[in-house]
Amino acid sequence: MISKKSIKNECYVYMTLPEQVAPVTAGKFILETTPSGENVGRFVYGKSYLARFNAVPIDPVELKLTDKVYETTIMKGVFGAIRDASPDYWGRRLIERHISKPNVSELDYLLNSPDDRIGALGFGLNQTPPAPKRTFNKVIDLERLQQTADELIREEAAQDSLHIQVEELMLLGTSMGGARPKAVVFSDNSLYVAKFNCATDRWNNAIVEHAMLLLASVCGLNAAESKVVQVGDRDVLLVKRFDRESTVAGYLRHRMISALTVLRASDETSGRDKWSYVSLAEELRKFSAVPKEDAKELFRRMVFNALISNTDDHPRNHAFIAKDRWRLSPAYDLTPNPVISLEHRDLAMQCGQQGRFASKSNLLSECRRLMLEPDEAMAIIDTMADVVKNSWYKLARKAGLSERECELIQGAFVYQGFFS
Repeated sequence: MISKKSIKNECYVYMTLPEQVAPVTAGKFILETTPSGENVGRFVYGKSYLARFNAVPIDPVELKLTDKVYETTIMKGVFGAIRDASPDYWGRRLIERHISKPNVSELDYLLNSPDDRIGALGFGLNQTPPAPKRTFNKVIDLERLQQTADELIREEAAQDSLHIQVEELMLLGTSMGGARPKAVVFSDNSLYVAKFNCATDRWNNAIVEHAMLLLASVCGLNAAESKVVQVGDRDVLLVKRFDRESTVAGYLRHRMISALTVLRASDETSGRDKWSYVSLAEELRKFSAVPKEDAKELFRRMVFNALISNTDDHPRNHAFIAKDRWRLSPAYDLTPNPVISLEHRDLAMQCGQQGRFASKSNLLSECRRLMLEPDEAMAIIDTMADVVKNSWYKLARKAGLSERECELIQGAFVYQGFFS
């Protein structure tokens, strides 16, 4: 009998340091599949990187700046910060189509994704990193990109419609990493994530998400900047990237990690018991430059998600960013979901002593662990509830949503059971 052997794949990990525009080699990532089929990931910083006066850790939680060999088996052996820099669901579909391999590995996703990935990391097989990419799609390319997305969706639906239906059902509510078609485009001297509508959408998602980002700002949240542009007869949402900053020399790339990484959790069902706003608030105390301020902002987002029935508030839709020191990133991916129940709705993450229940009493139950006194927390909830109730419709209509579409989503806002 021929014994099975471990299979090892490896790549270099590049980092664009703060205030720099070109990457340097930070270390090496090795992904091993054992004879039993388990994936084990290892990472080690390079000696030359550790010797740099301006070296920074890939993330402040799991891969601190030491010479030890880090090891993990979570998320198929891929460290959280590295998985954060890997393409999302839509990007993976494009890579699978492009490279046409029977079994695409996690390393394949890393090595075949474009340089417009989030955060400051890059990956390659050469010890010397490539020059940074300086050209991107422009708004004028959006029609072509929209057509490509439509064609891919049609092809997949024709090839295996049942598989796609099952996939969509599994993604409903917690679409890990973002399943909607998107691309990065350059506009007004900044980079934006362009998010496309789909022909099967029940309402204009581009306008709805734009309106929710505006509503979040009115509620006092630090929300990502956005705008809607028309491409032919379709609307496209442009969300300004907050992990890139344009300079004369090129783009600064700010480090970024998801809440999933901070919580040391996984996408798998077995890891969802760690999905918690309360735990996230306690973790951010360890590395945030302003923990009390960030905890208060996190509480506001938790409340906002409950008030708009955003059931897609999973840990990949919360992030931390480091221009110099770590902070909670601007809010993004805010989408209402008018589910049927009027008495009980859940968030994707635990938000109090009653688990994921999106109610006022549950949001208040652990407010002290988010560094808020009950009176202050209650005032935030009541004020935000009034703003959402009285402003969502006006903002949605002003953004361009039709009366019929407003009727379709109105059940998402300040639902009856919130005050139970």
